[in-house]
Amino acid sequence: MKINFIFILLLVSCNSDNFTKNDGKLVSTVVANEENEAELKNELTEVEKEEKERLEKEASNITSMSFDKMEYDFGKVKVDTDNKTVFYVTNTGKKPLIIEGVSASCGCTTPTKPEQAIQPGKRDKIEVVFHPKPGQLKEQSKTVTVTANTDPKMVVLNVKAFVEEK
Repeated sequence: MKINFIFILLLVSCNSDNFTKNDGKLVSTVVANEENEAELKNELTEVEKEEKERLEKEASNITSMSFDKMEYDFGKVKVDTDNKTVFYVTNTGKKPLIIEGVSASCGCTTPTKPEQAIQPGKRDKIEVVFHPKPGQLKEQSKTVTVTANTDPKMVVLNVKAFVEEK
């Protein structure tokens, strides 16, 4: 609705019938009056109502989550090996928890998210595989960002390791 209103406003303002030339300058002939001010007020009221409804709907689906740990240290690992850990996530709210996405800060780290919604009081796992490549030696720290229908929307998990040659 908001986009339609802006589009209509642009059409009205860009219509050449709404301009006259005065000393070589374009001057708008559109004049604010009670009628178009009332129209604008009605449109703004409608946009506010739609935005309020959207926010209420969004808020009605928000829940909360907790993790068994926020960081995992693999300790000493070798280059070119798979190193796995699991972060358990519990739905601590009253609505189904939907893990919308998990993303890693580096291509050497691969997280896997739960595919189904987690019901209130239940838990599921986010598996993280750290696979250091040649050249990634010594202390390494990576993050996994979890996006869900929670407030806050994103939580950052951390993994670290000390990578050694084979």
